[in-house]
Amino acid sequence: MPTYVYRCATCDDDFELDRPMSQSSEPTACPSGHTKTMRKLTAFTSMSNNGTTPLKAAPSGGMPCGGSCACH
Repeated sequence: MPTYVYRCATCDDDFELDRPMSQSSEPTACPSGHTKTMRKLTAFTSMSNNGTTPLKAAPSGGMPCGGSCACH
C-alpha cells in the first residue's frame, strides 16, 4: 500500500498515511484531528548498480553519476 505525505493547514505539520491509491485524494485528518489538509507531491528515487559494488555518495551539489546519466 502506498504511503502519502499530507500537510495540515491548521498546525502546519506534515504527516504520512498509508492508504490505497483510490483513496489518495480523499479528505483526511491530521494526527491532531484537524481536517484542513492537503496531499503533498513527493518523489521516490531508486538507483541501482546491479549489486556489483556499493553506490558512492553524491558529491556535494551533484549526482552519484557525476551528471553523465539521465538521473538528474
